[in-house]
Amino acid sequence: MNNEEVLQRLREGNKRFVADKPAGRLRDREQRQSLCNGQSPWAVILGCADSRVAPELIFDTGLGELFTVRVAGNVANTSSIASIEYAVAHLHVGVIVVLGHECCGAVAAAVDGGNNGYNLNHLLAHITPALEQARGGDMDAIIVKNAELAAAELIARSSILAGALADGSLKIIPAYYRLGSGEVEFLAE
Repeated sequence: MNNEEVLQRLREGNKRFVADKPAGRLRDREQRQSLCNGQSPWAVILGCADSRVAPELIFDTGLGELFTVRVAGNVANTSSIASIEYAVAHLHVGVIVVLGHECCGAVAAAVDGGNNGYNLNHLLAHITPALEQARGGDMDAIIVKNAELAAAELIARSSILAGALADGSLKIIPAYYRLGSGEVEFLAE
């Protein structure tokens, strides 16, 4: 599949999810056995660790189709970027979706501020630029800005990803997931 076909497949899977008509394919013993010899995912999802945001369900995919990296606030930190670099450089994935979502607890914690301990403060520091750039914006505007900035951070902090983007083999798209409806809005294509 080329990158446009991958995006269309994600859109179609999300439509099935929203309509409560999942295909339910590639989730059986045969698929598990076929994956023992390797993987060939066709998209990377940098998503939030939130239990309500499961990319394989949201995009109605099966085992082995998505390379999913999940961290609270869908932040582009050293570990998440390295994982994505692996998918692009070694598995030849050509589409990365940075998936922010409605009612993100990590973004809410960053908005609330305060001392959340060393580790959480470190994570929330990745979200601070979105707060600053979406000043006066509501929570949704901050979440969208956070997804956009995380997408930009992937390029700024990775020569592997920047090179793949420059040669046209990679597309990086921020997106916003609505918990209630299940819809994914791709923010830039």
